[in-house]
Amino acid sequence: MANQGHVLPLSEKIWFKRTFQRVIDTLILVLLLLNLSYRVFSSNNFTFPWFLAFICESWFTFIWIVILNTKWSPAVTITHPNRLLQRVPELPPVDMFVTTADPVLEPPIITINTVLSLLALDYPANKLACYVSDDGCSPLTFYALVEASKFAKFWVPFCKKYNVQVRAPFRYFSNVAISKSEESLEFKQEWLQMKDMYHNLSQNLEEVTSKTIPFQLDGEYAVFSNTEQRNHPTIIKVIFENMDGLSDQLPHLIYISREKRPQYPHNYKAGAMNVLTRVSGLMTNAPFMLNVDCDMFVNNPKIVQHAMCILMDSKSGKEVAFVQCFQQFYDGIKDDPFGNQWVAVFEYIVRGMAGLQGPFYCGTNTFHRRKAIYGVYPDETGSRRNGKLEEKILIQQFGSLEEFVKSAAHAMEGSAYSANDITPSSFIEAAIQVADCGYEDGTWWGKQMGWLYGSLTEDVLTGLSMKRRGWRSECCTPDPIAFTGCAPGGLLSTMLQQKRWFTGHTVIFFGKHSPLMCMLFGKIQFRAGLSYFWVSTLSLRGVFLVCYIALLAYCMITNTNIFPKGLGLWIPITLFVIYNVYTLLEYVKIGLSMRQWWNNQRMCIVRTTTASFLGFLNGMVQLSGLSDIAFDITEKEYPTSSADENSTDAGRFTFNESPVFVIGTTILLVYLTAILIKFWGLQPTHSGNGSGLGEFICSTYVVVCFWPYLKGLFARGNYGIPLSIMCKSAVFAFVFVHFCRSNGLS
Repeated sequence: MANQGHVLPLSEKIWFKRTFQRVIDTLILVLLLLNLSYRVFSSNNFTFPWFLAFICESWFTFIWIVILNTKWSPAVTITHPNRLLQRVPELPPVDMFVTTADPVLEPPIITINTVLSLLALDYPANKLACYVSDDGCSPLTFYALVEASKFAKFWVPFCKKYNVQVRAPFRYFSNVAISKSEESLEFKQEWLQMKDMYHNLSQNLEEVTSKTIPFQLDGEYAVFSNTEQRNHPTIIKVIFENMDGLSDQLPHLIYISREKRPQYPHNYKAGAMNVLTRVSGLMTNAPFMLNVDCDMFVNNPKIVQHAMCILMDSKSGKEVAFVQCFQQFYDGIKDDPFGNQWVAVFEYIVRGMAGLQGPFYCGTNTFHRRKAIYGVYPDETGSRRNGKLEEKILIQQFGSLEEFVKSAAHAMEGSAYSANDITPSSFIEAAIQVADCGYEDGTWWGKQMGWLYGSLTEDVLTGLSMKRRGWRSECCTPDPIAFTGCAPGGLLSTMLQQKRWFTGHTVIFFGKHSPLMCMLFGKIQFRAGLSYFWVSTLSLRGVFLVCYIALLAYCMITNTNIFPKGLGLWIPITLFVIYNVYTLLEYVKIGLSMRQWWNNQRMCIVRTTTASFLGFLNGMVQLSGLSDIAFDITEKEYPTSSADENSTDAGRFTFNESPVFVIGTTILLVYLTAILIKFWGLQPTHSGNGSGLGEFICSTYVVVCFWPYLKGLFARGNYGIPLSIMCKSAVFAFVFVHFCRSNGLS
């Protein structure tokens, strides 16, 4: 039995067919092609609007082919942690990275909950090290981590003793209540003690945060005096150190605030991740790294073992650069009114990518192979370099610090680096050097290794670079789910987050690491590369959809048509009905409500015409070199009551004077004007070519999608669209309507 167990795989990848979905996907594609064919062969109706509609619909057809290709071969990876523990005598070390950048938008209480959940993982503590990157250089964040480390000395043993699943205290104590009879007296006493300790910790942080001067910057906090968020030296503090290397203590906990100077670009999150990689390479040099955002806490304490099953599998694990865990959100607003929980996307798109060369890197909840981050190819070994040439090449790649070059060489060869008597505090001086602003000058960091620079979506860019070198990725979806976090709580934060994503996607699509370039000159497979078009063209869809929506409004205003009349109209109508029924069935199948389906359909139109379109424009500005686009941090909201998300106002749209609301308001005003022009009979008359049922149905659908904006025109306060936005939008709408009426395109 032992021999038989030895040959059993640590992980198994299972492909499954969705025959019904394939049939409907193909039917929709056939209808799209029929619609394009009708436009080509009905030349008697040819006008410029007709041609422009053909261009837009050709793009929509291409995107559907991309989606069909991506969804065609879904797969799930099953892991066997029990086999891992039986087969591997000593589990490999893992370095864990937590990134935070602003103590206001990302409150320290959220960060420490994530850190506490990582410290309490079911994994030998002497094999773990937690590094927290604070790009805000905030003494509050450091103070919170110091206080959290004191609480962790009680919290971690409690979690392991009673096999607690959710190990972020604020989630555990909000969801778990003591049973009156089932639990032991000892558990009840310890539970109450832990709850009181966490309550005191939370209150302490709240009181300190509310003070104008939280505390004196002396002693160990003196390094924070006279520092600014973007102008300060490197600060590295070893908060807790597992000096004896015991598996039942706490993991190492290290605070890092990298050097920032105004004259040096800091490259946002990618720069922070590269500093974390170098500092951890010196201090612990684990072969595997886990990175999570500050709001993504551990929901499955055995997740590291699950990920190691994939990365250490003897057959296929050596080709895996990173393991991506799905993102899910706690306390999400019911029915996802802002369309930012992405449940269906992960179930159908990302799981489909998992059946190809693997999912894209989502920026958080990801286990990385260190040597893949270092730019090594899957089949490359350290034996190809030797002597002086090796040292010269490594210095050119990794930088001039001899200690770090030595650690990098060991990491690429897959051998251990740190001796048992070496601790993280031994490398603080060297770590400060690799965190300096100028350390990367003349090296490969951010260009050919590490997290790549140049895009606001450094995660997708970095993942593509690794796939280009021939690496694969895998999804890890254990039960229960590995990580959960908080989704943006309002419309503005949702729009700003997605505008940042779309800006980064634009830069990737037109850059040297685009999916097309990776297919032509790299090792990414054709279908895998085509699936990456789904990610990288998200911003381009905004351009085509805005053009199509503008074209429909033009037809209503000028009494022209782009849809066929008579029997030909049944092609787009049938396509519209089948697509919506099909997507509704997809949502229902995975347990989502009809309301959530509609919210996602509506928000798809809203965000594509607003955030996506603006993201494309920002990306083109960045590519042109006219301006550098700022990185907008998504605000993280700490829930104070579990009932908040179910209140009647939780899902309402709120507005402010952000430019992101101008486009949506303009579209609404244009369509309201177009519909009034039609009903008042103010359209010019044409012989048989006037706008018909197709144009009217689509115009009505657009207005329904923007219904929250319509309510915002008449609401007050935060729920109303500001007068300045309405004035700007009214001017744009007037210009468009005037242009349509005076300069017809046909």
